[in-house]
Amino acid sequence: MSRSQLIQALRAPARPTVSVEFFPPKTPEAGAKMLEVARALRPLGIDFASLTYGAGGTSRDTTLAYGAELVKLGFPLIGHLTCVGHSRAELTEVIAGYDAAGFSGILALRGDPPKGQTAFTAHPEGFAHAEGLVRHIAAVRPGRFAVGVAGFPERHPDATDDLSDTRFLAGKVSAGADFVTTQLFLDNEDYFRFVARARAAGVTVPILPGIMPVLSLKQARNFCGFCKARIPEALVRELEACGDDEEAQRKVGVSWAVRQVRGLVALGAPGYHVYILNRAESALELFAALGD
Repeated sequence: MSRSQLIQALRAPARPTVSVEFFPPKTPEAGAKMLEVARALRPLGIDFASLTYGAGGTSRDTTLAYGAELVKLGFPLIGHLTCVGHSRAELTEVIAGYDAAGFSGILALRGDPPKGQTAFTAHPEGFAHAEGLVRHIAAVRPGRFAVGVAGFPERHPDATDDLSDTRFLAGKVSAGADFVTTQLFLDNEDYFRFVARARAAGVTVPILPGIMPVLSLKQARNFCGFCKARIPEALVRELEACGDDEEAQRKVGVSWAVRQVRGLVALGAPGYHVYILNRAESALELFAALGD
């Protein structure tokens, strides 16, 4: 899929754009499982997939290797790329690798500090913000990739307030981003408030909401604690009502995600981006329910 085709899919008025996110596996066994999941999902009308990238390039080789496998399976692929620990020359090398592997786009991210560090420190020959990376991608491969950036419905953890957070988003889009994919959120009102702020700031590109079917209350608390996302009390009550039955909790997570997606699309969201955690079951149930 070309850049223009992917952007067209994001702007298609006929139906919601659907995408899924994988993360690079750490072992060959996990890699085989991830590709098995990808094969199960491929026939379901997914417009594109994305593949994450570890802090400081810790998963650089596996992102490239498994990204190439996803491309072979027929997925138009968005490769994540972070500024963490990279010089401009190193970023240029990674971008060239994505080009050679047939990636359709890049999600340009500042990135989180490496494990054990609490604050982001830019490489002396790199970029301090994703805005610089967006411009760099366009400079080294003009017109080659659809470029996305991240959005934070509940505000980036480093942002001092909503206004400064929105200004950073607007700057990334002005630098050349074609779309925004949001961090996960569990309350649709957070998404719509975020979109309203972005539109007021002049951001006109598609803003694709990020959805994660939670697996359990414990998992949700751990994951949302890391991402600084809020868990609505209504969802907590539904999960707690399942007691220790993790399968029942997982089904609650799918049901909540289905309701989220239906509500988002009904009120104008361009589609949805599903954080599947390299697992098929919840994703398959989600897509089956939405197809009814």
